[in-house]
Amino acid sequence: MELFIIFISAALINNFVLSYFLGICPFVGVSNKLTSAISMGMATTFVMTLTAIVSWLLYNLILIPYNLDFLQIPSFILVIASLVQFVEMVIKKVSQPLYRALGIFLPLITTNCAILGLALLASMRSYNFLEGVIFGLGAGAGFTLALVIMAGIREELDLADVPKPFRGAPITLIVAGILALAFMGFAGMI
Repeated sequence: MELFIIFISAALINNFVLSYFLGICPFVGVSNKLTSAISMGMATTFVMTLTAIVSWLLYNLILIPYNLDFLQIPSFILVIASLVQFVEMVIKKVSQPLYRALGIFLPLITTNCAILGLALLASMRSYNFLEGVIFGLGAGAGFTLALVIMAGIREELDLADVPKPFRGAPITLIVAGILALAFMGFAGMI
């Protein structure tokens, strides 16, 4: 039951994008089309889950035992950059159209503060290995959910008669704010 609560909390209640406001750049940048939002969400979920695994191992098996916990942030950044390069190479090899569709946003996963936030929050909360993996999976699922919802709304907004001053970024930010308010409603669930 505790693992389920960690997953739901990371995905809905403490959604990285809509509650912590981490990962806003890809959230706004990739949420134009539903297909690219799903792809970016899946890639980010994969990186988040791998980051949770590798950062837990690094932190608990190397940094803490050797009193090197002051190297936590640089080591996590190195892990994230390496994992993103790995994912980028795999996507480029497996699906060229997806690689082109994600464009510059795929390397931007490296600088996505949601990934670093995940690694830091998991270590701050002293999650064990399995809890950390579930936390990473839940955070990735929440990130994907936020991207997909926003992409669906933005695709509908392309067909709507939005007043000229609100077209583009203004309506996107208004919708993001309303989504954040809606996700605050999940806080009363658990």
